[in-house]
Amino acid sequence: MEKIRLRVREVIIQKNITQSKLSRVADVPLNTIQVLYHNPYHDPKLSTLYRLAKALGVTVGDLYEVVDE
Repeated sequence: MEKIRLRVREVIIQKNITQSKLSRVADVPLNTIQVLYHNPYHDPKLSTLYRLAKALGVTVGDLYEVVDE
């Protein structure tokens, strides 16, 4: 079975941005970013991923990957 795994942590590290700055730029609550950072199998709203992707300068597709269980 395949699962969707978020790559939010990897992209944040790659872009060298703090979670708090991303929260401000993306207009997403810091606690939401912290959950996505620490739990790559969380199921966020698509609108949240869109705002994060825009703030990070990547596509929504760059924020997740499909992995085998």
